[in-house]
Amino acid sequence: MPNFEGLALRPPIEPMETRHAQRIPEGAGWTYEPKWDGFRCVAFRDGKSVELQSKSGETLTRYFPEIVSALLEAPAQRFIVDGELMIVEGESADFDALLQRIHPAESRVRRLAAETPATYVLFDLLLEGRRKLFEQRLHERRASLEEFVPRNFAKNPAIALSPATDDVAVAKRWLSGNLARLDGVIAKANVPYAFGSRDAVVKIKRSYTADCVIGGFRTASDGSIASLLLGLYDDDGLLHHVGFVGSMSAQERKHAAELLKPIVEAPGFTGAAPGGPSRWRRAENSQWFPVKPKIVVEVSFDHVTARRFRHATRLLRWRADKAPRQCTMDQLLDPKEPSDSQKAPR
Repeated sequence: MPNFEGLALRPPIEPMETRHAQRIPEGAGWTYEPKWDGFRCVAFRDGKSVELQSKSGETLTRYFPEIVSALLEAPAQRFIVDGELMIVEGESADFDALLQRIHPAESRVRRLAAETPATYVLFDLLLEGRRKLFEQRLHERRASLEEFVPRNFAKNPAIALSPATDDVAVAKRWLSGNLARLDGVIAKANVPYAFGSRDAVVKIKRSYTADCVIGGFRTASDGSIASLLLGLYDDDGLLHHVGFVGSMSAQERKHAAELLKPIVEAPGFTGAAPGGPSRWRRAENSQWFPVKPKIVVEVSFDHVTARRFRHATRLLRWRADKAPRQCTMDQLLDPKEPSDSQKAPR
């Protein structure tokens, strides 16, 4: 890696972190931004050298050659920016396609860079030339960023400026928008760039609900039910495993056992089935127990990737009033058309 001696900051750095909140904070001093569904990335340019750094401090440079080229085309010779790498498909962000870009073969990386080019959405400017903007408050950095992006990337669609507003009503509209566009809303305090800190940024994640059939369960070491394996039906009537319920209360586990252990019966899932041991709970057995597809639950989730819940879901309620065959894959699709304010930037 180049040494980036021309920059006041050198990679890797600790980008600002976020803390979770249930509601959007309100009041003077807050700035709101969309939380895009991609990879966090801090980019360094020093003359002919560019480094793309992930949130964890790892390099992303070799995986996104089209972004490296775009940053090298900027008239500015030395700068550090913070933003989100995304792949835009239609009007939405395709996280699964983004994951495909992390591949060891350079030939594949180059091919995917041409077939599914990324967009780098900028939301902060830390350094420009000798200006240590990271020492300035957010409002000053944002004003500089809004001048920096069009001055350097006006003709380059690979680099975009992320929207920002101080109007909480706009932020609430972003949060209530549809599934495919955003990960949630970010609220930032008007302070200098807080390296590695969670004190300056609040993340309000979006969540959605779906009715799912329980196709099986896993148990903990004491034999109690540890997780519920969820399924949805496709157009051919096959029940596919799409995710699992994470944490449950002791009362919920007991209720689950009363409902599910008497109906253990193969195959459980008739389409895609669960794999081996749970990645999420080490105490769970690797074995899973199939059940008759009779029990329906409503769960909350945040993201879908490749027709599966990306993260653990949360159990909301048992749906004795819902027929299992009504639990279909179309719950994971996005039926709405985006408004202009919700479209992923290009």
